[in-house]
Amino acid sequence: MTNRYERLKMQRRMQRRIRLVVEERRMAFAARDTEPVVDPEATMEIPLRAVGRVAVQPG
Repeated sequence: MTNRYERLKMQRRMQRRIRLVVEERRMAFAARDTEPVVDPEATMEIPLRAVGRVAVQPG
């Protein structure tokens, strides 16, 4: 039977280990991905010929 203090201590230790593992994996994935990262907030240029065109299906 563990008291509250020991449980909290174990929980903190576990959280620290999880955080370390997550950070290691994040670093490993970052090192693996050498292609440029796509910014979802970036503005994208739309060619004018694409604006307003719709493919109409006959029938």
